[in-house]
This record gives sequence, C-alpha cells and structure tokens, in this order.
Amino acid sequence: MNTPSITALPDIELKSPGAGLITLDPVRTALLRGLDGLLTGLAARLSAPEVVGPPLLSADGLARLDFFRNFPHLGVSTGRFGPDVLDGLASGGSPRDLPLHPTGHVLPSATCYGLLLSLEGADVGEDGLRLSAAGRCFRNETHYDGLRRLWGFHMREVLYLGTKDGAAEHQERGGEFIQEVAGRLGLSLTRAAADDPFYDNGGSRARLMALDPVKYEYSAPDGTAIASVNRHRNFFGERLGIRAGSHGSAYSSCVAFGVERWVHAMILAHGTAEQALERLRATAGA
Repeated sequence: MNTPSITALPDIELKSPGAGLITLDPVRTALLRGLDGLLTGLAARLSAPEVVGPPLLSADGLARLDFFRNFPHLGVSTGRFGPDVLDGLASGGSPRDLPLHPTGHVLPSATCYGLLLSLEGADVGEDGLRLSAAGRCFRNETHYDGLRRLWGFHMREVLYLGTKDGAAEHQERGGEFIQEVAGRLGLSLTRAAADDPFYDNGGSRARLMALDPVKYEYSAPDGTAIASVNRHRNFFGERLGIRAGSHGSAYSSCVAFGVERWVHAMILAHGTAEQALERLRATAGA
C-alpha cells in the first residue's frame, strides 16, 4: 500500500466552513487516504469485494429497520427547493427563508445501511456474503469537536451476511484486525462493550444484549471511539427478507472504521500530522 505524495499549499489557512465541517490539508488528506488503504486490508484478508453504496437512503426503508426509533436525533434529511422559490434564490434571497420540499430520503449515518437495503429479498447462499465499502456519512450531533466529531465523515465498513457462526467469526476476526493494525501504527486502543443501535432499548433484544454483548468499540486514550465490531443477530435478515440458503434468515455483523477519527488518533499518538504520516508510511512499507 502506497501513501499519496504531497504537494504543499501556498501559505494559506484552510478555515472551517461551519460547525462540524472541515477541509483537510494535504498532510491530513494523505493520512486519511493512506489509513483507508491500510484498513482495506481486512477486506482483502476476508475476500470481501469492494462496492459503492448509495448516497441517499429511503426514510421508509430506514423506518423498517427501527432507525428512527433508536436514533431519531442522528438523521439528516434532504430537501429540494421547488420551482416557486427559484426566482427568490436567483435574486439573492436567503435560502434560510425559503421552504424546502421533502424528498423522503436522508443522508447515510452509517455505510452498512445502504448495502443492507440493497440486498432486500436476496439469498446470500450457504457460504454467506461479505462486502466492503467506504462512504461519506452524516450525523446530526448536539455538538461537534474537530476530527473527533464531525457532521460529515468517512466510514469504512466490512459487512458479513450468512450464518450465526459466520457472523460471530466475522466479528472476532474484525476485532483482531483492529488491534493488529493499531499496534503496527503505534496506537494504544481500549476495547469496551457498547450499546447496539439496532435494538429497542426497552425490548427483549436489549435484555438479551446485556447477557451477550453484540457491539464493541475501540477507543484512543482520549476516549475517541475510532472503530467498532457489531453483530446484529438475524435482525436485518428478518426485517429485509435476506436469507442464507437453508439456514433461514441471514445473520449479519460488520466492522466499522471512522477514518477521520483514525487520523485524529494518529496525530494524538505521534504529536503532529507530519510525524503521524511518517509512521504510516513506515508501517505501509514494512
């Protein structure tokens, strides 16, 4: 894996366009691209082909997955300016004062949702299916904090659908990969069980989760969660009619990496973006 070469910018400061928004300079961009390339090693190890998910998700589809019941605050909706307001925009009117027409779609908050909705009604076969994808994700947070918490960010995921045992193995191998790569990069991560977003906190699934944790987060020393492994049991298989041959409703699990958060963790560990990039290049060339 080769990290991108860098062309220096003139003496210009790249300012934040707004809360939760950031433009990465060339060094941080090289870090982000190089880290994502390194993280695709899990997909290569598991023979997960690369796909590109949809940029928008149907609100109706997400509702069937209990998204708005579990995380209604995270959704970022999309809207269109209707023909009746275009003249106002053209004449210099403020978009804040003009109405939007709903589209019935929201921006993705995680990469896996688009992949799962695309597999509705599919049979992934006796051996199951793995897919890898990176997407720009969006979350309507209460506050934003540098690279730790952004309105829009890149998420790399490796998704598995198949048998119950296969989903558990995928989760385990994903966790091993996270710690392996972190060690090579000089990162010290802490693993902790976390709440799973795919279950109603008051339901029987939540009680079962307390006995059998299905999500683990891996955090940098400052508490920033930079990766997670998630096992969804057969929740998505049941809701979307995805089967695994004779095994019935497919079980699923995914490994997720917040790429900007890996950039943050590297800078935290190595002092500067330049030193972090040097470590990444040494790791990639090893």
